[in-house]
Amino acid sequence: MRSIPSALQAKLDSGVTTLARCWVLHRRDGVAQGFTDHDADIVIDAVICRAGTGFTASEATSRFDLSVADTEISGALSDAALDEADLAAGRYDAAKIETWLVDWSEPTLRVLTSRGSLGEVKREGAAFTAELRGLADLLAQESGRFYTAKCGADLGDARCGVDLANPAYRGSGAVNAMAGTSQFEASGLDDFIATWFSAGRLTWISGANAGLAVEIKQHRVESGHAVLSLWQAMPEPIDVGDAFVVTAGCDKTFATCRNRFANALNFRGFPHIPGNDFVMSYPKPGGGG
Repeated sequence: MRSIPSALQAKLDSGVTTLARCWVLHRRDGVAQGFTDHDADIVIDAVICRAGTGFTASEATSRFDLSVADTEISGALSDAALDEADLAAGRYDAAKIETWLVDWSEPTLRVLTSRGSLGEVKREGAAFTAELRGLADLLAQESGRFYTAKCGADLGDARCGVDLANPAYRGSGAVNAMAGTSQFEASGLDDFIATWFSAGRLTWISGANAGLAVEIKQHRVESGHAVLSLWQAMPEPIDVGDAFVVTAGCDKTFATCRNRFANALNFRGFPHIPGNDFVMSYPKPGGGG
């Protein structure tokens, strides 16, 4: 149950209209930002909720399954508010967001109306629309262990146990030459065989994309040099000389876990589960006379 300050409740009962909505957004990298649909900035717990960003919100509707449907916020992209490059880089993915109803004439009179996270974000020109997902959305997500032939752990996590700091599974290099928007020849990886970093992770340590990470689609060797293809284009152009760190990839099969990482004891799948061939098989008649 929400606790509404008595002074705010009195104003609500009187029909006063000095109310505004504020949104406080907490990114996973620790950055906190605030926005309001009022015409002047409002401060909530030391976070300045900036006006003039074009922030508006649709009406929230609830379903019987407790999920929140058709709830969105929209606004403008600007360097002073939401930076388009940060949005494209994924820095707002799954960011936590609080929605407040505030008396702008006395900001200490406020009530928290909802908590949730940012979902799908759509961009069009200098504007954006973001889906707001309530806490009940977590109840609709699948969790737990799945009965599959492939491993359910992520390479290097606590269940997997592989140490990705091991030089055998880790490399560093720089961009030698570009072969496309998200494909390039790399230096520093010539000692690794082809596919070693396929499905691995690349983290940029210099250049316009420094600090960002992306999954590697393919690692191959051409003319003795490593060529890396990324699953998605980076938000900023990749330049020759940009440095990076890469970690080995895993296709989550038992054979790879055993042969590449010697980690069969920690395999978190069911490699002997019957497949489609077994399900579709049938007894064959004997060949006797």
